[in-house]
Amino acid sequence: MTQTRTTRLERGRSALGPALELVHTGRAPTRAVLTSELGVTRATAGAVAAELEALGLIIVDSRPTASAGSQGRPSHRLFVNENGPVVLAAQIHADGFRVALVGLGGRIVATSAGCGTIPADPAHVLADVVAAGGELLRETGRRCLGAGLAVPSAVAEPDGEALNPLHLAWPSGAPVRELFLRSLTEAGIPGVTETIGFTGNDVNLMALAEHRHGAGRGARDLLCVASGHRGVGGALVLDGRLHSGSSGLALEVGHLTVNPEGAPCHCGSRGCLDVEADPLAFLVAAGREPGPEVSLLQQAAELLRDAYADPGVRAAADLLIDRLGLGIAGLVNILNPDRVILGGLHRTLLEADPERLRAVVADRSLWGRSGGIPILPCGLDYNSLVGAAELAWQPVLDDPLAVVER
Repeated sequence: MTQTRTTRLERGRSALGPALELVHTGRAPTRAVLTSELGVTRATAGAVAAELEALGLIIVDSRPTASAGSQGRPSHRLFVNENGPVVLAAQIHADGFRVALVGLGGRIVATSAGCGTIPADPAHVLADVVAAGGELLRETGRRCLGAGLAVPSAVAEPDGEALNPLHLAWPSGAPVRELFLRSLTEAGIPGVTETIGFTGNDVNLMALAEHRHGAGRGARDLLCVASGHRGVGGALVLDGRLHSGSSGLALEVGHLTVNPEGAPCHCGSRGCLDVEADPLAFLVAAGREPGPEVSLLQQAAELLRDAYADPGVRAAADLLIDRLGLGIAGLVNILNPDRVILGGLHRTLLEADPERLRAVVADRSLWGRSGGIPILPCGLDYNSLVGAAELAWQPVLDDPLAVVER
């Protein structure tokens, strides 16, 4: 009997990662679903679930239940362990940074922010970021299994260099992954090794998080467009996987021209989405002088929510919606996604007048006119942070035993 149990567990070890990912993304709420998704026997699925529970990653409900209207034997429910290990996630933006501890399932356990001018030397801000993350770990006492970082720049692979941090004073090609790992190591963050620290573009990571846990769940080909604190970014999930191009630089949608006579862009062109449809562009179009008290994103979002009835604010919103719709329509014509999600200020614009934006896209898009593509607001708070955490969780999803027991 002992030999049979050992053989069953050995047979299921290769399924530990896929099983954990199914629970992590909410696609295996019960052991019966896990059995079906993995294509293994009930006994093997039970052994796999028990092993993941022994590692402290999931919880197996000891009381089998049947869902309403279901037939057959009740099944044990599966949950991520809310008291289990976490990863450290950080996001740097034009107005400061935010750090968080994120558990499996994309759950934010704790978070804190640092605001102000980002230093021209990325090593300085990364040291502050890691210090803030270390304080969260000390306060919560959680075990850390890795770290991920989101930055407002295209990030070249495989070296992790920020190639165009246009809204930061960093030099082009700043080695942010190397600097991040150095800061983590010097701070003695537990669970971090020379390979367990990852960096990515903030909108790419937003799309990854939304695809796994938010408004993009279930989409095969997902287009994400967002305006954060400054500028506009885009990301694409193709056939369920984040598409970053040959070297990590795909989908720089901020530099699509939507107004040929428009404002000069940092890239050297004119009228790009980056300067025609971001928070600063909205405040300027509404005749508001940006203040230093809070971020441009917060100022723009609050103005849109609180003063939408003001004719000047409404006209500025219409202008940005039309520019954004023109850009999205061009992307839809090229990419033919099955879903579009919008984040940052674009999410707020969509919520202010969803029909106008969808009409602009439909009018300018072949695929829009043929049946319409769902355009939805992002569903997660701090989705770039959750995406940064997904980078750090990936080695655990690939091989839970190797990471958790190291």
